[in-house]
Amino acid sequence: MIDRPPLTAPLAIERIQELLPHRYPFLLVDRVVELSDDKVVAIKNVSINEPFFAGHFPGAPVMPGVLQIEAMAQAGGILAQRVIDFDFQRQVMLFLSIDAAKFRKAVVPGDQLRIEVVPLRKGKIFKMRGECSVDGKVVSEAELLATVAERTKLGA
Repeated sequence: MIDRPPLTAPLAIERIQELLPHRYPFLLVDRVVELSDDKVVAIKNVSINEPFFAGHFPGAPVMPGVLQIEAMAQAGGILAQRVIDFDFQRQVMLFLSIDAAKFRKAVVPGDQLRIEVVPLRKGKIFKMRGECSVDGKVVSEAELLATVAERTKLGA
């Protein structure tokens, strides 16, 4: 078991960067506003300056749904570090599957994406349900399955 103080909200971007390996332009969590053993709530401020808007779609920018799922996974990675034996200094979480993904409404520049993730199964195989909303309306949702892997074994 890893001996460290429990993670508590709020988490600012500096702390998030200590917890997640992602960096610009792929870090999709700006702030964690709620964190318990049962849920994480994170925020992604969607700006016209996001590089994906240059090609998705010129003249009608929309945040790709796969990036909304990635934002759920990143928030879930923070949750996992609170609830399972996970050493974020030497391990990472990797996708195993995405199920029941639904995209209900376009996410556009200026939106604030609220990302809520709850654990469904805790352990080396970590199952979670994520939901993204804008202005209180669900825009996307999915069930994600991930596993913990040693950083040194990536690409081996």
